[in-house]
Amino acid sequence: EVRGMAYKHIQTELKDGVATLTLNRAPVNVLNIEMMGEINTYLEGLKKEKSLKLLVIQAVGKAFSAGVDVGEHLGDLVYKMIEVFHKMFRLMDALKVPSIAVVNGSALGGGCELALYCDMVIATEKSKFGQPEIQVGVLPPIAALIFPRMIGRKKAMELILAGDTLSAQEALALGLINKVVPEASLADEAKGFIEKFKRLSGIVLKLAKEATLAGLNDDMDEGLKAIEKIYLDRLMKTNDALEGLKAFLEKRKPTWKDQ
Repeated sequence: EVRGMAYKHIQTELKDGVATLTLNRAPVNVLNIEMMGEINTYLEGLKKEKSLKLLVIQAVGKAFSAGVDVGEHLGDLVYKMIEVFHKMFRLMDALKVPSIAVVNGSALGGGCELALYCDMVIATEKSKFGQPEIQVGVLPPIAALIFPRMIGRKKAMELILAGDTLSAQEALALGLINKVVPEASLADEAKGFIEKFKRLSGIVLKLAKEATLAGLNDDMDEGLKAIEKIYLDRLMKTNDALEGLKAFLEKRKPTWKDQ
């Protein structure tokens, strides 16, 4: 990326091997295609940074992110939306560096997936996490990919199938996040947490992350392809997916037909 390139919806900083990506789309950082495109452009550019050892994702505003723009789940836009949405995660994998999310406020839907996909997460007491997609007639593809690998299968099913929202303490108890801190000391706590990794070798950190994932022996990309097929070829062809999304946009209760 061009140094100091001006983005509309994000802020970026690269310093001492730490790339910081700040979501900055008021008021609640809803991820639209344009914003996710900017995130991807930035992540793509980081591939060239030999000295990179850490990716930090944070946000300004009332929420970390309230999710992906619901209007962009409709019609032909859904293909583009899924493509740019999933590209964020594929690029995070391609960078190979450890990632840390710093969450203050709600991380819901695609915003929850973005935070929890990071290798480590620090959150404040007022943070909330959840995948409410099922309630608007769709499913959370990244959560479907990572929740059963991160937490027990029973709880993973409950979170994906019921769409419940968790408090930061509940997310901590499940092992979805690393640490809960008071909002007032978030900046100091995050700085201290990040500092630990800055003192270490970037190449060794990358290899240690790779080895940890290799031990799981999962092909994440194959898994995600299978999920995308279900999402785009089957889910989006149902009456209820369309009804749920439209009902949300029209601020009414959906009428399910179970087809």
